[in-house]
Amino acid sequence: MCGGQGTRLGGETEKPLVRVCGVPMVDRVATALRQSRVETVHAVVSPDAPETAQHVREKRLSVVETAGEGYVSDLTDALEAVGKPVVTVAADLPLLAAEHVDSAIETANAAGQQMDGIASVTVCVPANLKRRLGVSVDTTFEHEGEEIAPTGLNVVAGATDTVQLTYDDRIAVNVNRPTDLELAEERCD
Repeated sequence: MCGGQGTRLGGETEKPLVRVCGVPMVDRVATALRQSRVETVHAVVSPDAPETAQHVREKRLSVVETAGEGYVSDLTDALEAVGKPVVTVAADLPLLAAEHVDSAIETANAAGQQMDGIASVTVCVPANLKRRLGVSVDTTFEHEGEEIAPTGLNVVAGATDTVQLTYDDRIAVNVNRPTDLELAEERCD
C-alpha cells in the first residue's frame, strides 16, 4: 500500500519515496517482500502519489491503481484486483524484514488449519513498545488485557481473524512523522 501523500511528515516528497538511510521506504518494503515467501509483489498506488506510481513502475513492480479515497477504500479495490489470500503491508515500514512477512504467513496458515484454509492475521506490537521507542502511536486496541497497536503488516484471507503479537522493535517503527523518520534512520542497517 503506497498511495499516501505523507502530509504528517511534511516536506515535498511523497511518503513512500521518503528515504531511510538513502533508500525510498517503498523500495525497502518491496525488498523485504521479495526476500520472503510472497510470490508476487503488487504496489497499490493512488492519484495522490503520482511520483510513487512512476517509481514503482520503473522498479518493475506490478501496479494496482486505486481512486485514492482512503486506505480502507484503496485496500478494498486492491483486494478486488488481486484476490485473497494476500499479504498487505504499508509502505511506511522501512525496517520490515522478510522474517516478519514469513512469520505472519506461518501464523495465518497455522490458525487457518482448524478451518481448512488460511486465517486473516493482524500483526501488532505492544503500544508501550512504540511509546518506549518514541514512535508515534495512532491506533490501538485491547487484546487479551494489553493495549496493542497494528503495525501495517497483515494477511487478508478468510473469515477467521487472529492477532500476531510481536515484540520486535523493527516492525514497531511506522514512519508517519519527522520524529519517526529520525528513529528509523538511527535503526536501519
